[in-house]
Amino acid sequence: MLKFNLARRYLVGKKSTNAIHFITGISMLGLSVGTAALIIILSIFNGFQDLLMQFFSNFNPQLKVTPLQGKSFLPETDMVEFLENNPDVKAFSFTLEELSLFEYEDRVEIGTIKGVDDAFKEVSSLEESMREGRFSLSESGGNRALLGAGMARKLGVNVMDQFASLTIYMPDQRASLMDQPFKSKLIRPGGTFAVHSEVDQEYVIVPIDFVRDLLNEPEEVSSIEILAHRESAIPSIQSELINRFGDQYLIRDQYQQDEAFYRIMQIEKWVSFAILSLTLVLVAFNLVGALWMIVLEKKRDITILKAMGADESFIKNVFFLSGLLIGIGGMLIGIVIALIFYILQTTMGLIPVPPGFIVDSYPISLQWQDFIIVGITVSVISVLGAIWPALNASGMNVSLKSD
Repeated sequence: MLKFNLARRYLVGKKSTNAIHFITGISMLGLSVGTAALIIILSIFNGFQDLLMQFFSNFNPQLKVTPLQGKSFLPETDMVEFLENNPDVKAFSFTLEELSLFEYEDRVEIGTIKGVDDAFKEVSSLEESMREGRFSLSESGGNRALLGAGMARKLGVNVMDQFASLTIYMPDQRASLMDQPFKSKLIRPGGTFAVHSEVDQEYVIVPIDFVRDLLNEPEEVSSIEILAHRESAIPSIQSELINRFGDQYLIRDQYQQDEAFYRIMQIEKWVSFAILSLTLVLVAFNLVGALWMIVLEKKRDITILKAMGADESFIKNVFFLSGLLIGIGGMLIGIVIALIFYILQTTMGLIPVPPGFIVDSYPISLQWQDFIIVGITVSVISVLGAIWPALNASGMNVSLKSD
């Protein structure tokens, strides 16, 4: 307790010159700004990741079963029975995908056609991402197509035009040399959706029977998409599916379906964190300077403490604690600044994004893990900044007469 009281007194007590207070304040301010910047940067990356995961989840199912080899498979009776009888499985949907050629009036584009069954509406949250029209694959007895916003833009699709149809071409594998190499069908656009650019630029959603007719494939599917009653049940469903069918199928959750993208997001996040941490190391030199100025200011006190029997370890710990108080004080102020910024950003949109983006201001999300990581980082930097002046203070040998 004595060491702490001395450290606090040396830090905030009266100095012979105001320059020491100024340098100490600059050091604490630098650590505060650095701490706040670290938390804010991590929180903004968290916000973007949460936002993108929300959009991805509107298209990607909670669990997706695809063949380990090839593009399609015949659903096993055992797997279907498992999904039907599992109390944690709320619904599942069969889908059938294939590359296709799309033609609308005078424009032609290549993309992916995805045939879905009636259960897809329950398994998928795509309805929340509709931009034009409505989520319906049949209307007035006819089939309807839902196009990604990017694909619709490339084709110049007008959903409101009830007379123009989308022509879909598929290679006819049963055609002979004398027959047409492509099989085609017409379908009317019923709406557009926007999830993220990769999906929006490529996908067209249609009824699965429409694709089966084009492919002459009455039974096989490309995937089984699964919805659980609750998110906590997803790992157990996935684990049981892997144990029973993992030698023939890939069973992936939403993260694994876009694993490469999430990894890039994490790399960008921690590279930014590393760069800011290096900047904080430079700020620590101010801490070294401030603490060394305090040591020089208290040369006489060091001599008196040694004369009273204080050993070098005691002296070192006193000034080491002074450095930690500067670091911890700066860190706590930085956390408060970050929390204030978070409140202002979520309530007022303090930093807006350019017009035309999907949100009006930068998304932000606080995670308790980030506070721990930032706290450890700033503490380590503060410790490194305090060690050298503290060691030099413990080795000082100044006589009372010299002062």
